[in-house]
Amino acid sequence: MIADFLSRLLSHAPEPLGDTDARLAIAALLVRVARSDGDYAIVEMANIDRVLATRYALVDADAEALRIEGEALEIEAPDTVRFTRAIKECVAYEERLAVIEALWRIALADGERDAEEDALIRLVASLLGITDVDSAKARQKVG
Repeated sequence: MIADFLSRLLSHAPEPLGDTDARLAIAALLVRVARSDGDYAIVEMANIDRVLATRYALVDADAEALRIEGEALEIEAPDTVRFTRAIKECVAYEERLAVIEALWRIALADGERDAEEDALIRLVASLLGITDVDSAKARQKVG
């Protein structure tokens, strides 16, 4: 399933993602940022679950299941540049901006602003076509 998903996402002419696939891609991106500092903490997992539950009106068990699927996809996904560019092609700007806000929420969940997480979010925002101003507003909104 993950191989098929990645094949569709990374094709030369990707189709817009359906809601389920977009959720999975975004969950994987949240996991990638949380793991970027080498410490994938329980508080970050819980925060990812909360973000997914809130964004998609999921019950806790469904949000956790989506995060776990996202963890599996994140392991198999290509480098962040290719993965994020593929998401950009398939997800509307407003959804991508909401993703940046969620990424900041995850990165700041442990109460520390980590240089690796900052750098990755700046890269992801750029690759998703999100302006520095919009990214800064998203960070201020959650932090």
